[in-house]
Amino acid sequence: MRSLFSNVWRAVAAIVVMTLIFGFAYALAGTGVAQLFFRHQANGSLTANGSTLIGQNWNGYSTTKILDHQWFHGRPDADNPLSATGKAGTSAAANLGPRSTVLVHDVKALVKAWHAVGVIPTPDLVTTSGSGLDPDITPADAVAQIPMVSKATGVSPPRLRALIAKETHGPQLGFLGSSYVVVLTLNEALAKLR
Repeated sequence: MRSLFSNVWRAVAAIVVMTLIFGFAYALAGTGVAQLFFRHQANGSLTANGSTLIGQNWNGYSTTKILDHQWFHGRPDADNPLSATGKAGTSAAANLGPRSTVLVHDVKALVKAWHAVGVIPTPDLVTTSGSGLDPDITPADAVAQIPMVSKATGVSPPRLRALIAKETHGPQLGFLGSSYVVVLTLNEALAKLR
């Protein structure tokens, strides 16, 4: 009987110790490291206008416009690539192959919409990303939108090019990926510029 109580006591003590170590100490250590070294990411990368980690529509909250001319835009959303209404939808890849008639239709409609506002779109501006939530675009995608934004805002193309250059981030760690521009911070800088 005594050995039974001894074994139960050891088991309970092991559970309590392991809970303290892996349930609390490990979680607190992970949170501490995240707050110390990656504070912006750990806190959701929020700015006054949204998160820099999640792509958002910039349409001036209009439900009728596909593209609001006074802002830079990211890649189209996979669940509704022809609309920038800001309505909630699913986040996933479109999974449309190169022979998909839906893909061909959507790309042609997006090319037409971009041409209507004076933009010669890059391939990224007319095709959806893997997640549909990319927060960034290439510098070439941003430069392609300069004629539209300049005409709508009155900001000169050279000033917009300088703004894009200022907001361009290099590859991560100097060699991973390519240069990119976070659309949210670019539009926030544009709002301050105006």
